[in-house]
Amino acid sequence: MKNWSNNSANQPLGFEPFMLLAIDTATQVMSLALHDEFNLRAEQTWYTSNNHTAELAPAIRTLLANSGLTMSDLTALAVSIGPGSYTGLRIGVSLAKGMAAALKLPLVGITTLDTLAAGQLYYQGSALVVVVEAGRGRVIAATYRWSKGRWINRGDPQTMNWETLFNSIDGPAYLTGDINAEGQAALEIAQGKDIPVKLVPSAHRLRRAGFLAQEALMQLAESKEGFDPAKLTPLYVKTKDTP
Repeated sequence: MKNWSNNSANQPLGFEPFMLLAIDTATQVMSLALHDEFNLRAEQTWYTSNNHTAELAPAIRTLLANSGLTMSDLTALAVSIGPGSYTGLRIGVSLAKGMAAALKLPLVGITTLDTLAAGQLYYQGSALVVVVEAGRGRVIAATYRWSKGRWINRGDPQTMNWETLFNSIDGPAYLTGDINAEGQAALEIAQGKDIPVKLVPSAHRLRRAGFLAQEALMQLAESKEGFDPAKLTPLYVKTKDTP
């Protein structure tokens, strides 16, 4: 992988250090990760009660300190661009863009849905339905299909309620992402109607920045373009009121 950093002092000849910080504040699930291109070096994921502003910067400093690193050791950044909470996205994207500009680092944007899909197992013969809460009993959902060893998005994310989501499933599928009590109840009703949908185990439903980092590394390796932080924008999916 191209070394994006000029910080190579005191390193052995031919060795190019790499360290990517991944930031996800798109919903009440916040997550950070450090990846050195070969190994996931550190990761922290937690639920916040809308305290993104107060918790994010201190958590980054602690993660770096516990890993024996400083800001100057970073060579790339990745951030969740949504969909998700307007406030949460604004805080995470703004901080990531500020850091990237100040440190002159590339910034890769990854969607919350792609991050969730990257953490899922392969379910043979089934689609993967990925959801993020949109508020007021609605979810933002996208369908993925397995291809060439990974889950690939098959369409733009759509905002809908739980009932509409389950009624749209026309074949075997697994559900992952933000499943609240209302979603669990709707899932049981759908399964009672013989809609062929199953719930992914809870550990795989948690959105983790380690997978955000993994997706960002793939983009850095595959793209010949720069990742200008000034050009990165959040992804918002509008929620329309039901008539």
